[in-house]
Amino acid sequence: MLSKVAPWLASRNGTGLGVRVLGSADTPALRALAQEDPVANVFILAQLDSTGTAAPTSAGASIFGVFDDGNLLGACWAGANLVPIQLDPALARHVAAAAHQTGRRYASIFGAAESVLALYSVFEQLGHPAHEVRSCQPLLAISGSPAIGANPALTVATMEDFDRLLPACAAMFEEEVGYSPFLGGQEFYSRRVAGLIRQGHSLVHIQDGTVVFKAELGAVTPDVTQVQGVWMNPGLRGHGRSAGYMAAVVNLSRTFAPVTSLYVNDYNAKARAAYERVGFEQVGTFATVLF
Repeated sequence: MLSKVAPWLASRNGTGLGVRVLGSADTPALRALAQEDPVANVFILAQLDSTGTAAPTSAGASIFGVFDDGNLLGACWAGANLVPIQLDPALARHVAAAAHQTGRRYASIFGAAESVLALYSVFEQLGHPAHEVRSCQPLLAISGSPAIGANPALTVATMEDFDRLLPACAAMFEEEVGYSPFLGGQEFYSRRVAGLIRQGHSLVHIQDGTVVFKAELGAVTPDVTQVQGVWMNPGLRGHGRSAGYMAAVVNLSRTFAPVTSLYVNDYNAKARAAYERVGFEQVGTFATVLF
């Protein structure tokens, strides 16, 4: 792990380190770096599976890499969000400076907690205060069957469910981040929801025309899925039903990969208890900074 050589980096005072945007030739090195922790890095591994390259995307996202003598030491996805990839906190200042110099505004930073908080420390000094800092989000994972019975009502959504799912997804988003995903227009978020449905990554139980529960597989690789957007209809909360639905999420996600993961706010005691009942165990700690 890079943390083992942090004293060496400090003794050199950063001399010789360089940051640049990765290109297609860097793809094998980036994949190898991310595979050091396939659960924590499922986001970037899914991106690589989708695009096949570390080069900038047509949508304008790029990946900064920190190099020393040609060796890739750490990296960071820079799109709508910043996502560190095996980035030692000692190197965060180099990436943060490069990201700041682009003049781009980022909606959030999320990923391994120490790296995220180190990046934000520099961003704050550069005049980018956060709207909210969630500094402790347990990263949970489960392999194998859930510890409790699954609710059989949860199914893979189809495009016929889109008109009911979209408002539920928007409600979840607003609960989670405090503003509507439709700010500035509905088209982008609608495409995101529709894309997840078409990929078979949207899971839902609809009863009498009402969404009871829904979740998405936000990142999927052959090794790991990451569950996002977990939402229970507010009128049906408090009855202990979420654990059974999450067990069903695990079963359905296992058709894609053997390991199911998610991260949760540390203060969400009810959700954490439900995940523990299902059999999720903590394998790391994430953090999220919302701008």
